[in-house]
Amino acid sequence: MHSGSMLISSFSVAILLAACSTTAPQPERSAEAEAQLTKALAGRVAGAPIKCIPTYRADDMDIIDDWTILFKDGGTVYVQNPRGGCPGIANHRNVLVSRPMPSNQLCSGDIQHLFDPVSKIGGGACVFSDFVPYTKAS
Repeated sequence: MHSGSMLISSFSVAILLAACSTTAPQPERSAEAEAQLTKALAGRVAGAPIKCIPTYRADDMDIIDDWTILFKDGGTVYVQNPRGGCPGIANHRNVLVSRPMPSNQLCSGDIQHLFDPVSKIGGGACVFSDFVPYTKAS
């Protein structure tokens, strides 16, 4: 009896972990968003993902779609694909707000909230993933 209940418990844990580790598929990018991303990354190569970027890089941010945000710093473009997307950011009416108050970095795992400054209504939230730096090919 005891080994049977251990097997069921182990199996339940395995199923739970598998469910938590899967991500929703990213929807197809529109032709316009694909062209915008291709243009922004033209002549650049991807580097190893990094966990954090300094917040001053957030001052030069481009929104491609609800799944892709670019942060620019000199010759480097950091691609951010929030986990599960960032629904509503692509309408360019919402702004990202860090809570608690921003630190000196944006990091993977950070939760960014959407806020519409015109209507003063909060929207959804985004959970950042790693940042992928793209630099000019040498």
